[in-house]
Amino acid sequence: MSKLQKILVRARRQVFSEMVGNNPSIFQGEGYDFIELREYMPGDDIRHIDWNITAKMQKPFIKIFREERELSVVVVSVLNGSVHFGSKRFKQEAIAEVAALLGFSTLKNGDLLSSYIFTDEMVSHAKPSKKLSSVQKSVEEILSFDAINKKVDFKFIADTLFKRLKRKSLILIIGDYFEIPDFRLLARKHEVLSVIVRDHLEENPPEMGFASLIDPQSGAVLEGDFNASSVRTYSQKVAAHDHRLFERLRRDGIRFTKVYTDSIAGVKLRRLFEGR
Repeated sequence: MSKLQKILVRARRQVFSEMVGNNPSIFQGEGYDFIELREYMPGDDIRHIDWNITAKMQKPFIKIFREERELSVVVVSVLNGSVHFGSKRFKQEAIAEVAALLGFSTLKNGDLLSSYIFTDEMVSHAKPSKKLSSVQKSVEEILSFDAINKKVDFKFIADTLFKRLKRKSLILIIGDYFEIPDFRLLARKHEVLSVIVRDHLEENPPEMGFASLIDPQSGAVLEGDFNASSVRTYSQKVAAHDHRLFERLRRDGIRFTKVYTDSIAGVKLRRLFEGR
């Protein structure tokens, strides 16, 4: 079974099988809001008759509903060079799995799914769809994309989405967030959520002694003695960066979660959406 098939099968199983019962979907479902009761009139849908009230009042009453609009869900994958890293699997694969889970959950809810891939430019865009094939196409694009030497430009991403998305949407932006975004304006128009994909090894690397490392984003070679002191300093810088990142996201009203490459992504996503 290919990597693509494994991700799709695992994601579909979580969304369509394992989540059934306690938590049928990541998203809140579409449906109808109950507004009021009124006396039945010829032409009304008899399926909406409230039989308890009808029996008490001795004449037919029906429930009036307001139909909720279907949700527009936009899944954005940010594939700069640093996603080409991972101790168990690449972050790029974890991003593909998150996109698959979000895609299948969207379709299970009957909502509209559209997807984007960004670096410092817009790589691809899939129009809103309710077809299962749209999830497979999106995941396939993420897995096959060559992220090496690609940079990220969060300002370009935010400006592009702000201009292109006319309808209020739920936007999920998946990336490793080693740069701090400004989604404030985008979050005033839409609901924006961030999924931060990381690998434990890049946050807490082991001592490696003298070594040469290649930055997959810039291609630069970094040589040095990666001893206990230097890797501890690096870990502290990553922690300080994440502290600033979380503060910025909270200040802009953006909820977020961190998914590691060895995490069970479905569990993290359900927690993110609890209470939405």
